[in-house]
Amino acid sequence: MDCILCAVLNGDPAVQNLLLWRDHDFAVSLNLYPYNPGHLMIFPARHIEDVRQMTTAEVQGEALTRSLVMKVLDEVYEPQGYNLGYNIGSASGASIAHLHMHVVPRYQNELGVIDILSGNKIIIEDPVVTRQKLIDAFANIGKT
Repeated sequence: MDCILCAVLNGDPAVQNLLLWRDHDFAVSLNLYPYNPGHLMIFPARHIEDVRQMTTAEVQGEALTRSLVMKVLDEVYEPQGYNLGYNIGSASGASIAHLHMHVVPRYQNELGVIDILSGNKIIIEDPVVTRQKLIDAFANIGKT
């Protein structure tokens, strides 16, 4: 497939469905190899590869989606902090060309990202378990 995130958005059965939430412009998905429980990705529905390609409306939509994501994660996981960021271009470590922002909840006494990036794939919580925890939270966030 050309783009795994486009495949996710299109419901392609060849990819694992880790999608949690979406609206017309943005989607939120679990990361298949999370650094921490609740590691999510926010990405535009439109296939773009760089933040400089976003329209003003997309920049605003992403900010609102980021706030929603952090609110849900605060309620479900109660992290003590967050890392937010993009990897743009292969030199940065980007393995998916479709623009996406990582939202990584951080906790006291956790393994560091360097420990995980050293070649080991340590999965703190199975993404299927994480998805089950978060899918209802996203569905109910507007009802409180």
